[in-house]
Amino acid sequence: MRAWRGLRRSPAASSGRAAASSYCRGGGEQRRRRAWETSLSPLERVRRLLAPEEEAAAAAAAAAAAAGAGRGPLRVGELVLAELGRRQRSALKLLCRLTAGAVLATPGGRLPHGDIVGRLPGQVVRTAGGGRLLVRRPSLEEYVLLMARGAAIAYPKDVSAMLMMMDLHPGDTVLESGSGSGAMSLFLSRAVGSKGRVVSYDIREDHHNLAKKNYRQWRASWEIGHMEEWPDNVDFILKDITTAAEDMKSVTFDAIVLDMLKPQAALPVIYPSLKHGGVCAVYLANITQVIALLDRIRTCKLPFLCERIIDVTHRNWLVLPATIKNYKSVQIVETQENTEEEAQQKEHEEIHFQDQTVLKGSEYDESLSDNVETYSSVPYVARPSYWQDAHSAFLTKLRKFQPLLS
Repeated sequence: MRAWRGLRRSPAASSGRAAASSYCRGGGEQRRRRAWETSLSPLERVRRLLAPEEEAAAAAAAAAAAAGAGRGPLRVGELVLAELGRRQRSALKLLCRLTAGAVLATPGGRLPHGDIVGRLPGQVVRTAGGGRLLVRRPSLEEYVLLMARGAAIAYPKDVSAMLMMMDLHPGDTVLESGSGSGAMSLFLSRAVGSKGRVVSYDIREDHHNLAKKNYRQWRASWEIGHMEEWPDNVDFILKDITTAAEDMKSVTFDAIVLDMLKPQAALPVIYPSLKHGGVCAVYLANITQVIALLDRIRTCKLPFLCERIIDVTHRNWLVLPATIKNYKSVQIVETQENTEEEAQQKEHEEIHFQDQTVLKGSEYDESLSDNVETYSSVPYVARPSYWQDAHSAFLTKLRKFQPLLS
């Protein structure tokens, strides 16, 4: 009887427990909803607050901004980089300006420029000969390596180190001696920005004209592809820097770049215009030129401290999955001629794996045959590349100081 009474519940108690249970469930749902809303990104939270028409307008504005940032389709008049895979080295890169009615001739076949115009960068297109090309906008590094050149350019790996030496900021004023083909001028132009200035001297008229041409070509292509103007902040001057003492009197430079055969001849002329504590970065081909430069600073007692002398080296590596060739599906016929070939003349290096062969692929192998497969269980090939960047220049960092007053 007592057991039955214990199981018996009053209507009030039952309703109270049901209400409490309902409250707990409601509280749990609220807590879960708050946790879910907290996990959303700030942009997603703002999007959920917008009305549908406002959300559509915001999406259209974002798309327009993306197109203006160089993500829109390729247009007539801008520079385009076409990459074609090769078996022996890295990709073959071709630089061209898109022109109505023109045709790009490649080892993989011909491709009309009209087939490139209107495509988004990063798309693969097929040539008339069946070759595949990856088309996109070139970076500044790729442009200076592929543009027309008269004098040897300052390579991007060296330019980046020199920019770090000088610690340039937007709005700085920089003097460059040795316009060359305009590679350094372009990087300096980007570093100082629209509020800065670059003054570039060159003694040779052909170098002066080529530097201006390459600079203008990049600016024109940038404006078409990015819908904004590249800074027009470089003054190219055809003049010997050693005779420009009068020009320097009214200018103060934040940094100086010298890319010339005898930079020591220019130091007495330019050092008064360099601010105290400013850096003069010198680009020289061999170490004997560096010694001559430092000896002139010592003998003439010029107010420069040599802080660093470096050369920049890059070691390229090849990392790609090993490919397995199955002998059950491929019949290899070796002739007497093939047997007599030297091992180093083979296109691939063979490593025997029971009844299979792991082939170390070349540095760029675009196409594999149907009976060549790649397995995740096979280790990757990782080794230094056969093709390494050679030494290009010695970079000397000179800092101007103020001598003690006697």
